[in-house]
Amino acid sequence: MKSATSLARRIAAARRLAAWLCRAILLAALLPSQAAVAAMPALVNYAHTAWNGQRGAPVDVLQFTQTLDGWLWISSSTGLFRFDGVNFERVDTVQGQRPHTDNTLGLLTTRDGRLWVGGRFGGISVFGGGRMRLFTEADGLPKGAVLTMTEAPDGGVWVATSTGLGHLAPGAARFRRVGQAEGLPEKVTRQTLYGRDGRQWVALEGGIYFRDPGQARYRRAWPHVDLMAMAEAPDGTLWGSDGVNKHYRVLAAPPPGNPPPRAELGGNGALFDRDGNMWILKVNAVERRQAPYVGQAADARQLTKEHGMSGPLPQTVFEDREGNLWIGTSAGLDRLRRTRLRAAPVATAFDGPGVVADDRGGVLIGDWRHPLRRYDASGAREVIGRFKLSSAYRAADGGLWLANSSERWHRGASGALTRLPHPPHLVGYDTQAMTIDAGARMWISMSRQGLFRIEDGDWRKDGGLPGLPDGLALALVTDRGGRVWAGYQGNRIALIDDARTRVFGAADGLRLGDVQSLLVDGPRLWAGGRKGLAWYDGLRWHGATPAGAQPLRGISGMVRTGAGELWLYGSDGISRVAAADVERLLREPDWPLPYERFDALDGLVGGAGQLRPLPSMIQSGDGRLWFATASEVASLDPATIARSPLAPPVQVLSLRSGDVTYPAQARLRLPTGRRDLRIAYTALALAVPERVRFRYKLEGFDERWQDAGTRREAVYTNLGPGSYRFRVIAANEDGVWNETGAALDLTLPPRFVETRWFVALMALLAAVALGALYLLRVRHLTARLRERMQERLAERERIARGLHDTVLQSVQGLIMLFHQQARSLPISAAERGKLEQTLDLADELMAEGRDCIADLRSAGEPAELGQALTRYGHVLLRERFTASIQGAPRPLCPRVRDEVQAIAREALFNASRHAAADRVELVIDYRADGLSLLVRDDGRGMPAAMSAGGGRPGHFGIVGMCERAKAAGARYRLDSAPGRGTAMHLEIPAEHAYPGGRSAALFARLRQRGCPQSDAA
Repeated sequence: MKSATSLARRIAAARRLAAWLCRAILLAALLPSQAAVAAMPALVNYAHTAWNGQRGAPVDVLQFTQTLDGWLWISSSTGLFRFDGVNFERVDTVQGQRPHTDNTLGLLTTRDGRLWVGGRFGGISVFGGGRMRLFTEADGLPKGAVLTMTEAPDGGVWVATSTGLGHLAPGAARFRRVGQAEGLPEKVTRQTLYGRDGRQWVALEGGIYFRDPGQARYRRAWPHVDLMAMAEAPDGTLWGSDGVNKHYRVLAAPPPGNPPPRAELGGNGALFDRDGNMWILKVNAVERRQAPYVGQAADARQLTKEHGMSGPLPQTVFEDREGNLWIGTSAGLDRLRRTRLRAAPVATAFDGPGVVADDRGGVLIGDWRHPLRRYDASGAREVIGRFKLSSAYRAADGGLWLANSSERWHRGASGALTRLPHPPHLVGYDTQAMTIDAGARMWISMSRQGLFRIEDGDWRKDGGLPGLPDGLALALVTDRGGRVWAGYQGNRIALIDDARTRVFGAADGLRLGDVQSLLVDGPRLWAGGRKGLAWYDGLRWHGATPAGAQPLRGISGMVRTGAGELWLYGSDGISRVAAADVERLLREPDWPLPYERFDALDGLVGGAGQLRPLPSMIQSGDGRLWFATASEVASLDPATIARSPLAPPVQVLSLRSGDVTYPAQARLRLPTGRRDLRIAYTALALAVPERVRFRYKLEGFDERWQDAGTRREAVYTNLGPGSYRFRVIAANEDGVWNETGAALDLTLPPRFVETRWFVALMALLAAVALGALYLLRVRHLTARLRERMQERLAERERIARGLHDTVLQSVQGLIMLFHQQARSLPISAAERGKLEQTLDLADELMAEGRDCIADLRSAGEPAELGQALTRYGHVLLRERFTASIQGAPRPLCPRVRDEVQAIAREALFNASRHAAADRVELVIDYRADGLSLLVRDDGRGMPAAMSAGGGRPGHFGIVGMCERAKAAGARYRLDSAPGRGTAMHLEIPAEHAYPGGRSAALFARLRQRGCPQSDAA
């Protein structure tokens, strides 16, 4: 019993010793690798962004996929997420359907657009077309965690689970387990991969198996080691990782001699991107290698946590449709995007580098720490010299001039360097700029000392020329005429033409502040400064006004390319002006100048130098542009700028009104009374989402598109009820617009007070109120009219009493007196007859007077116009008078009746008194369109002057007739000639003659206007 116990103790001690030895060996193995990691160069020429849980980002990222609508989907231990490049969103429902689990693992997007979500504890949710299909063990799916899913070339789906491999054939409703019958062990299956040649590879516990197209059974691949992750290189080589830190080449058959397996690369997983780069996942780094991936030519570079990676243990890598690389780590996720600018690779950062074009292609770069070297796009080539550099100048003859605070160096065609020391009194002052004029004399600007001309070794301040500004000349250039231009501090530019000088300033149109760069461009000169850009056309300076909100500031480098583009390098970044825009600016100096901006998002680390060395940008002989910052030199080929041709998919995410958020739908009807909207939208451009631009329009409210810039929300307040359509479009970082965009139809129901029923009710109430007001007004006017009628009746009674008591009584007395005198006079029978006739007429007039008085006293309705005038004519003219009434008599407006009656009586009276007529005729015609009245006689007439001029002087009968006709709205005409009688015409339109005739006449005119006229008419 004791011996057994002792044996057990010894076995346990041996196990502890073996474990300690293993840990020691592993530590010894890891130490060199950690040293190698520390010594490996950092990843360059990629823009890196890391999310460590900020902005809602997930942690412990396991897998990625991208659906056809552009969303990046992320599976993590904390749930399922989606990302639009700006905001992370935890997903509880997909297309309105809830996944079967929130503990997700495997992800897949198939070619038909469906999203497959695998659970850590089994099951797959498939989303597409607004529906979800769940696959479980009951559907033939192998149980256990869904590790990976792969779509086959034929559209089938292969699922690797923790218990084996499952296959869903195209169109099938159930999975089929693939295993022993096909020669495949039923173990933990990790990955399925289809090679370019159609061969299927399956990684499972214990090794990798493969099956060629058309074959039913699998065979084991070499090496016979446990490999977890697979990746195929562009040349068809399959690499397999052991999941710890080794990568092997995987072959269908062992190599000759069956040598023992040898790991050629480290890492626990890999991906080959579209450019052929190999990305290897390591314990604490992501490593990029170029073909052939092994050896020094691989140019291995790493992104580590020290370089800003989101966290350790990178465990998945994915390339999206725009070419961005996504790395999931234990603490978050990272995005890598190849930048447009390529940094010159150096072991340590530059310190104030200066750049000058090399005569053999490429550039020469020197600073305060590194030797002067020649570089091209791929890196450093050779050392030119070891001295500090503060200024450089390439002469027209190809010679290269280099200078610092103590000396100049000249490099001729042979490449030999000649040292030229500064005069003792100028040693210690940095060289700012250099140029050579038409006389082969060098002009040099020295800090704190000013401008000098060097001729035959003699340094002369300002070349001995008067009028040049004091202060530092920041830039020097020689134009094609050999003249020297100097840009100074304080917004001054000097022109030196042999012995003549001219200084330009604010009075000449300059608004540049400190002038930092000059560029000769054919017959013109460009100038860049702290405050912008200007150019000189030979006569005057013109300033350039940039379009948009971003200014052009601190321009210390300018290049005009052979394609006509103008490149500006300033404190805000690099600006590219298209050739067509440059030409238009030269034609229209006031035109807002558009430009394209390149900055840190494109790989520019830092900004343009503002003092030395200048210029900060040059163009090499191969056409590349080189940009110097305080610590880096980057280059860009303007002819091959990488552009994204993909228009970004656009989606409306949600609508918020009040305190309620509504998910986006094709049509959305809000509750009654909602008037304020906040509409969230996005564009799925994952590369540079910071440059995605939006425009939106609310049809039914906005008259034109609203430029939202990079803002991803539209806000509307106090909208009226009705139907609206919200549209949003977007452009990617290169200005490629998705003109279709996304749309959302909205209905804002009206409140009751905003409905048509309410408007109709208010209109009805208004009509009733107006009717009531009208009735009240009519009642008031009627009362006023009655009062006035009573007043008129009282006045008429007073007049009647006066006429009766005075005129009639006097006339009656005169008649009686005439009767007495007639009886007493001995008058012959003939004369007595005439007298009796006169007395009879007087009696008739007396009777008529009584009748008039009776009329004045009468308060009843007056007699019809025709009857009254007929009776008046018969009394006045007897048998000489005839009357004709045509049409059905109609009541007339009281005022019109009075005026017409007065006019007709005046006409009849004139005919009886002055015409000496045998026949007088009255014609009254009641027509639908008006009243017509005619009084004519066959008497002696009157001269035309009297009829036209208003009658005899001192007589107002005809004048009164005209005035009364005008007051009644009648057309009056008097026709007369000596010996031909007189005719008085009166025409009164229906709207004036008859009560209510105005509206009837208006409708008659409208009907007449609406009826088409015949050709005969």
